[in-house]
Formats: sequence, C-alpha cells, structure tokens
Amino acid sequence: MQHYPLYLLMAAATVLSPGPGILMTLTNSLRFGLRGTMSGILGTACGSFIVAGVSATSLGLLLAASALAFTMMKWIGAAYLFYLGVKLLRAPAFRFDEIQTQPRGFARRFGEGMTVQLTNPKSIFFFLSIFPQFIDIQGAYAPQFLLLVGTFSSLIILIHTVYALTAQRARRWLTSERGGKWVNKAGGMTFLLFGTLLANANK
Repeated sequence: MQHYPLYLLMAAATVLSPGPGILMTLTNSLRFGLRGTMSGILGTACGSFIVAGVSATSLGLLLAASALAFTMMKWIGAAYLFYLGVKLLRAPAFRFDEIQTQPRGFARRFGEGMTVQLTNPKSIFFFLSIFPQFIDIQGAYAPQFLLLVGTFSSLIILIHTVYALTAQRARRWLTSERGGKWVNKAGGMTFLLFGTLLANANK
C-alpha cells in the first residue's frame, strides 16, 4: 500500500492521456450525449479486467525475479511511450465526425468499449510492464489484483465521464481544428512525461 499513491498517479495518467478509448468516448458523447456514452465507458472498464488477467499474471513474477527482464521491459516501454508522444505531437489535428446517428443498443456499445480496451496498446502496455511491478509476490495475489485493477477501472469510469461531460460543454471548440490540435498536444506531452517517469524507475 505504500506504493499505491504512485500506482494511482500512473494509472490516472494512462487513462487521462488521449487514446482509442478516449476518442471513442468523446465521439459517442458528441453524437449520442452522456446517456448514450455510458455503456461504452462501462465496456472499456470491464475490458481492463480481461487485459490484466491475461497479461499480468505470469509476467509479474518474471519482472520481480529478473533484473534484466525488468530493465529490458522498462526501456522498451519508455521508448514506446516516447514514440507515441512524438507521433501525437506531429500528427495533424484530429477532427471528430459530426455526422449525427441514432444511438446503438446498450449491449452493442458495451461490446465496442470492451473491444477497444482489449486492442488498446496503451492499456496492454500498462498491464504488461507497469501493473506487475506493484504486485507483492509474497502477499496474496487476488486481493492485490482486485484492488489495482478495480482502481484502474474506476478511474476509467470517472475520467471518461468527465471527458464526456466536457465534450458536451465544449462541442463547438472540440470539433474545430484548434481543439483537435489541443487533443494531440495534451496526449503527446502526457506520453512523454509518462515515458520519462518509467525510464527513471528503479526495480
């Protein structure tokens, strides 16, 4: 628990940084409103449990036991985050599709959110290289897993809901070229900061 505040910070930074899930939430909010967006947000949050269960179970033991594996994963992860950051900073302004469509059913939007999370490189990387470092292999695994993944999923619900509400209030600005550039810059700087923190992390 002494490292929980650090985990909370890194998880929040991961969820806050623009990616496929955030873009889906913003787009759904602009098209369908907050009510039509919540099912996708819940699907994204539930997808985190699947990604964590598949990715983190055995790799956490490897990272805890091998200094070489930890260092390699740390630098690979940091390089990937720097790549994403530079790519976002150099990307053209993101433009939301303003075409209005009817909201799909709850199950379909829930499935879309879960699929986005299962194929989201940002989420996969987090649970592969960062999440296992906060698991104490000498303690009971299940309570730690539920706490950490539950925290991540709760942050998704909270932060994505804030994004959806913000999109509703700033609809005109977000759909402008200036708004699209801001989304890219915010995401790029967040990835660069996250990559720097990871590169300086100690086992």
